[in-house]
Amino acid sequence: MNATPDNGISKPATGDASGRVELGLRQNLPQFALLVAVNALVGGMLGQERTVVPLLGKEVFGLPGYTAGLTFILVFGLAKAATNYFAGTWMDRWGRKPVLVAGWIVAIPVPLLLIWAPSWGWVIAANLLLGISQGMTWSTTVVMKIDLVGPARRGLAMGLNEAAGYAAVAATALATGYIAQAYGLRPEPFFLGIAFAALGLGLSTLVVKETREHARLEAAHHVARADGRHDHLHSELTNREVFSQTSFREPALSSASQAGLVNNLNDGLAWGLFPIIFAAAGLSVAKIGILAALYPAVWGLGQLVTGALSDRLGRKWMIVAGMLLQAVALAVIAAVTGFWLWAIAAVLLGAGTAMVYPTLLASIGDVAHPAWRARAVGVYRLWRDGGFAVGALLAGVVADTLGVRTAVWVVSGLTALSGLVVAIRMYETHHRPTDIAPEGAVHE
Repeated sequence: MNATPDNGISKPATGDASGRVELGLRQNLPQFALLVAVNALVGGMLGQERTVVPLLGKEVFGLPGYTAGLTFILVFGLAKAATNYFAGTWMDRWGRKPVLVAGWIVAIPVPLLLIWAPSWGWVIAANLLLGISQGMTWSTTVVMKIDLVGPARRGLAMGLNEAAGYAAVAATALATGYIAQAYGLRPEPFFLGIAFAALGLGLSTLVVKETREHARLEAAHHVARADGRHDHLHSELTNREVFSQTSFREPALSSASQAGLVNNLNDGLAWGLFPIIFAAAGLSVAKIGILAALYPAVWGLGQLVTGALSDRLGRKWMIVAGMLLQAVALAVIAAVTGFWLWAIAAVLLGAGTAMVYPTLLASIGDVAHPAWRARAVGVYRLWRDGGFAVGALLAGVVADTLGVRTAVWVVSGLTALSGLVVAIRMYETHHRPTDIAPEGAVHE
């Protein structure tokens, strides 16, 4: 082995023009950029629902209560959470690209079902498929980017990935709000989804390349932490052991899993109840669309900074600060009324989420061995996206019994509590440069 100044690892491999597999953002920039674009399309599929579907439930299908109206998020969350878990195993068994392509195939009927839905049951079916698709496509783009960049820039990679996805969520939510204001809630807002699904499937099938060899290369050069903390997490773990370590036993992995669940719990609340709160205050559909877009826009764009910042400052305290900022923002939304005050709170909520989202994923990549990292990411995303279902159920029940603003207060308290759990239980997972494999190694 010899060091090279390009900060990459390479070895001979089939499947690319040079015959080499290399780790590093610069070395894999074309594929990395392509995957950023693909994940933006994944986010757009989710964004087509953020403004319009809650209003469909209330204004078109006349659903009788908050709990009933949030059933689409409940089904989406359960489907995505379960698919995340299996997607990790499928990626390790069959490769990343086949799972990505299959996820896009599942996405194709979603906008069509939303356009043609004669009853709320069709909307539920669309969200079942959307959850399965998102679990396969978003999970795969996460793992593929981690594969490509190697250990030194995981935070940056996750920041770029999540920024693309949630910026697209925001842009699509804003666009569908204006389209719905001009043309109605159906069918025009969902034409965007048809275009996203077609383009995503085409790019994933024809242009995206497999990245599993990159993970194998990193595993071959993997260096244990100097403090010995991960010595028990050797490369050969069963699926049950990966689930146990990620969910309960390993302090950093389990702390990240519970924080991810609570983060998406409050996102499920924002998705399902915020448009209803804003509509009850007399805001137009266009203004509701602005507020629905503002939170994920700040969330998405903020990750361009926070992901890379966690590579410099560490993961733990950025996660703690982000969770506490989210709790404050939710409390403000519950306490005030008015477009501009809600807009300020949406910015704060997006900033807090931007601090948390890529950093949690990067912490999973820090701890999990490359040999079972895809499965660990799947388990983490099982818990994280299960938060959609928990949030929909909890927010709906509390809103129906105690009022919609009380539901926001309850979720604010849970978010603050989750941040305290991270502060107490989690250790710092990212150390530079002594505890990671030197990326200058070259294997010929």
